[in-house]
Amino acid sequence: MGEQLAVSAAPVRNRGWTVTFAGMGINLALGVLYSWSIIAGGIPAEWNWDQSDKQWPYAVACIVFSLIMVLAGRMQDRLGPRVVATIGGVLVGVGMVAAALCGIYVPDHTLVGFIIGFGVLAGAGIGFGYASATPPAVKWFSAARTGLIAGLVVSGFGLASVYVAPLATWLIGTVGLSSTVLVLGIGFLVVVCILAQLLAPPPDGYVPEGTLPAPKPVGGVAKKEEFTPGEMLGTWQFYLVWFLYACGAGAGLMVISVAKTLGKAEAGVIAVVALAIGNGTGRIVAGILSDKLGRKATLILFLVFQAVMVVGLSQAKPDTALGSAAALAAMAALVGANYGSNLSLFPSIAKDFYGLKHFGVNYGLVFTAWGVGGFMLAKFAGWVYDGKIFEASKGSFAFAYYTSAALLVVAAILTLLLKAPHQKVEAAAT
Repeated sequence: MGEQLAVSAAPVRNRGWTVTFAGMGINLALGVLYSWSIIAGGIPAEWNWDQSDKQWPYAVACIVFSLIMVLAGRMQDRLGPRVVATIGGVLVGVGMVAAALCGIYVPDHTLVGFIIGFGVLAGAGIGFGYASATPPAVKWFSAARTGLIAGLVVSGFGLASVYVAPLATWLIGTVGLSSTVLVLGIGFLVVVCILAQLLAPPPDGYVPEGTLPAPKPVGGVAKKEEFTPGEMLGTWQFYLVWFLYACGAGAGLMVISVAKTLGKAEAGVIAVVALAIGNGTGRIVAGILSDKLGRKATLILFLVFQAVMVVGLSQAKPDTALGSAAALAAMAALVGANYGSNLSLFPSIAKDFYGLKHFGVNYGLVFTAWGVGGFMLAKFAGWVYDGKIFEASKGSFAFAYYTSAALLVVAAILTLLLKAPHQKVEAAAT
């Protein structure tokens, strides 16, 4: 016999945890979005912004963030996460620096400057960075750990306000609002661009440890596992998932946009930090629970709980038990946890329903619900407070809270209809 050459592939070093924590670190910078209420609270009186004006940069950032996720997801699928996350870091930094310089040099046009700088440029950068963090991480792990890994990566975004809120509060009091935004923008640019270089998906053909074998086809057909964006849009489940996401995320984003107003000055900052702790923790807890209990049961649980908490906030009047600093902090933490669950559950649902091959762009399309929900309810809250919906509601967010609670209850009921698409394809020949 002639000599037989043995060819073996080099073992693949599992970089899953490195990628997971790099993605979490990127989100810890991008989560500045959730500290907008601190920035808005530091806007000088001479800028003449009313409450509705203060919602514009945040609301625009939410909608741009969500819309850019579609493009960013497609780019992430094709170019890889490093390039796309680096683009995100640059845009966030440039946008915040531009907004800051407008405040310093063009104080008569600060609203336009912040809408363009923070809303459009930074919002787009957040979308590019966020779209690149979760997909490479979940691809390193088996389906049984999808909820946990997605929850860990996105927890950084929710936890960001734990340090950004007190840091921004101190900086605003020390150097002023514009210089604060300038410093944060430069810092985030550097951090995101460095951590982006650690993002890498597994090589083609990689099978995560613990992956279960695919079910055997019956009668020559198998369940369809991978959906293109067009195929996903052809399923009714996409539109139900989109609506549920808009309701769940929109309610939380509305509260986040006004969190600084919950109580007096110090209590407001504490509420922002408590909300951030809940936001980050809720993503991890929801991910673990959904791996154990299932996505549907976990989603219903958090939607109903959020409705109760939002109604509780509507009753948090000054000089009442619910209006105390401790009660507001506790409710803010629970609102944050319920909101954060959405950012763990819906990526997991998108992966479960539509597969990993086109996950970046598919989840980008699902994520547009986050932006639309956040934009509409954040602006709605500002209009309610300014009396632009009902004159009687002026000076209070209560009607906005009731409206969002009603949407959450409707979403919880509709979640009972949620099930994965059951399209069949011809089984591959073996």
